[in-house]
Amino acid sequence: MSFTIKDVAKKANVSIATVSRIINNKPGYSKETEEKVLQVIEELGYHPNSIARGLINKRTHTIGVLVPKLSSMIITEFIRGIEDITHHNGSSVIVCHTESNGKKTMKYLQLLYEKQVDGIIFVSEELKEEYYQFINRMKIPIVLLSTETYQFPVPYVKVNDQHAAFSATEFLIKKGHRNIGMVSGNKEDMVAGQSRINGFMQAMKHYQLPVSEKHFVSESGFGFDDGRNGLPRLMKQYPDITAVFAASDEIAFGILSSAYTMKINVPEQLSVIGYDNLSIAEMSIPPLTTVAQPLVEMGEMATKMILEIINTNQKVESKIVAHRIVERESVRDLTNE
Repeated sequence: MSFTIKDVAKKANVSIATVSRIINNKPGYSKETEEKVLQVIEELGYHPNSIARGLINKRTHTIGVLVPKLSSMIITEFIRGIEDITHHNGSSVIVCHTESNGKKTMKYLQLLYEKQVDGIIFVSEELKEEYYQFINRMKIPIVLLSTETYQFPVPYVKVNDQHAAFSATEFLIKKGHRNIGMVSGNKEDMVAGQSRINGFMQAMKHYQLPVSEKHFVSESGFGFDDGRNGLPRLMKQYPDITAVFAASDEIAFGILSSAYTMKINVPEQLSVIGYDNLSIAEMSIPPLTTVAQPLVEMGEMATKMILEIINTNQKVESKIVAHRIVERESVRDLTNE
């Protein structure tokens, strides 16, 4: 048998309005009344209808999430954090796979508008003007995750990519490496491309080490194949390298695979440091030293921010999240040799 809000109100001997306020965390009742109503809800096994709740408070309790690549391990971590918070707050998530395709992104934005989502989390991609203008017309709040914009007044959660890349390169330098190369993702990528290259070059110049275009290769993306293809290219133009900074962990895993094929021992002949600290970084052979982004926590932060905007209709401050180096076994220490 399916029970309604009227059944709950009748059994608890309160009004339907009181039950509604308790379900939707609105004020206007005593602690004793709340406990009684919640007990009746549990006894009856009552589940509030999401459509009815939406009619009451003008919300669908749904968050839209736009991601560029569902197969990316970093996206999986972000979504885990997003879903943890939405589930805890009685909301649901609609994940849209845009493939960084403009037409597909606009199609999904139209879909989210039709679904009347309460807010949008836009992940790891450039917020183009056409996206922003459409969302602005939708009058739906948006938070950026692992990306930012200087053009539009949109709050974001991210690591400072240039600073983190500097830290990774500095780590290699302090381990005694001087001939350091980099395998980058697409340098045209506004989110994590040029900024990580800039951090690498800034660190090399800061420590007065030679650096030029021969010290890095730029691939089309940040995946495994980019690392596997990037290492031979880098070795060809800079054969003296003793260490490589990979612009993502997935690139680093590709480098490890390519090094194995080329019979290059890591870290004895070549040290590798990654970027992200994916959950499988400690499972690689050797376990990967990397720059850690708190990926799940970043997803949680972005979700808390969008819910705060929805609940208060107030602006929130952007958050730059701290990074750290996680040292494992893929970098050789040359300082004592």
